[in-house]
Amino acid sequence: MTEKKHVALVLAAGRGSRMNSETPKQFLELEGRPLICYALQAFQESFADEIILVTGPEQVSYCRTEIVEKYGFSKVKRIVPGGAERYDSVYRGLCAAQDCDYIYIHDGARPFLDAGMLDRARRCVEECGACAAGMPVKDTIKVTDENDYVRFTPDRSRVWQIQTPQVFSFLVIRNAYERMFEEGNLCGITDDAMVAERYSSVNVRLFEGSYRNIKVTTPEDLFLAKILLKK
Repeated sequence: MTEKKHVALVLAAGRGSRMNSETPKQFLELEGRPLICYALQAFQESFADEIILVTGPEQVSYCRTEIVEKYGFSKVKRIVPGGAERYDSVYRGLCAAQDCDYIYIHDGARPFLDAGMLDRARRCVEECGACAAGMPVKDTIKVTDENDYVRFTPDRSRVWQIQTPQVFSFLVIRNAYERMFEEGNLCGITDDAMVAERYSSVNVRLFEGSYRNIKVTTPEDLFLAKILLKK
């Protein structure tokens, strides 16, 4: 039986405008190391065969010398310049993947990826071909109209907050992205699962992530990440 190839696609091309910092959030220091290092380390120590790092065009050289080489991330085989939007960056990463069976798309600003989460992701994608990390919401959710009046309240037991990694059979997500760009309907695309939902016939299944699996977007998130890391 041929061994399947698992590739990680780590996104580090965001500008981080909500962080109120000139340094992109993924390169801010978290306990002595750039934030992006934590996600890369998780994949480096995992079953992943290789890592593709997508970053801003002006940061490719920095990532090569100050991240990949400095910290010894030997599984990073390609550093790809990203695009204007998240979906552009993902697609460029997908185009750089070669001979890949499964691809794990992860936000580099989520530093608390761990081995248990990756094992759950692997089992899930091998069973169903498309899956995303998430956790059931703790709060009641309200859906409003354009004037902020409540229209309805969804059943909380069926509502999840979605995280990354989002993991797919490679051909499923690549073909879905190509179809999306062909049709030109990019409105409202906020994650890869939405691309698969709209442009493939595969159902996306959710698997358990972690409430610790936060995305560092604001100064408050960075403060929380420092506390979580110390614990």
